[in-house]
Amino acid sequence: MLVFGCISPHPPLLLPTVGSETDRDKVKKTIGSLKKLGRQLATAKPDYIIISSPHPNWGFDVPLHFLMPRLKVQNGKQQFKIQNLEPINFLIENLGLRKFEAFEILPILTTLDSPQQHFEWGKKIAKMIPKKRRYAWIASGDMSHRLAENGPYGFHPSGPKFDQKFIEFLGKKDVEGIVNLPEILVEEAGECGLRSFCMLLGAIEASKVDWRPEILSYEGPFGVGYL
Repeated sequence: MLVFGCISPHPPLLLPTVGSETDRDKVKKTIGSLKKLGRQLATAKPDYIIISSPHPNWGFDVPLHFLMPRLKVQNGKQQFKIQNLEPINFLIENLGLRKFEAFEILPILTTLDSPQQHFEWGKKIAKMIPKKRRYAWIASGDMSHRLAENGPYGFHPSGPKFDQKFIEFLGKKDVEGIVNLPEILVEEAGECGLRSFCMLLGAIEASKVDWRPEILSYEGPFGVGYL
């Protein structure tokens, strides 16, 4: 049973060990929202967490730092009980055979396949999870990387347009609109999280849960959208 789902940005500068105090002050809305999500996740009491991301390492570590703050920390680095990354097709084929421990984190690295394909994968994974197991899904990823000239890839009009359309569609629960955002718009925006987000939306649809989207914050002070 899906008991929690969220979108989480994952820039390393959010971490106190990486970002300067000045940098982190510029994204305090994002940090505050992530801490709020962490409290909501704890209240949901999942048996295990699925986290999807287009990037390894910080793509998983940054969201979990805020959403699972009680995880064991050794030598200043969080030690997650995290399964090995596996190809999505292999994961789907073997998920039903997996013997879940009392609690674990299952990471999924997205591919270059279409957002529509990731939406279908999300549905398939959700249908294979035992109904009696409570699970949460964290969709890790950033929005456009082309919001400003001094951003990672410079400015492109499709950057803010993509972010605005995604947020508009999400607020209206227009899943079809999100999954079918124009390919050229997605490419020009230089986003990295759409496929991860579509997996979560697929899981939500397959789980048939009554969900209400809530935009906690959105900002892009460094030319990258954090939702």
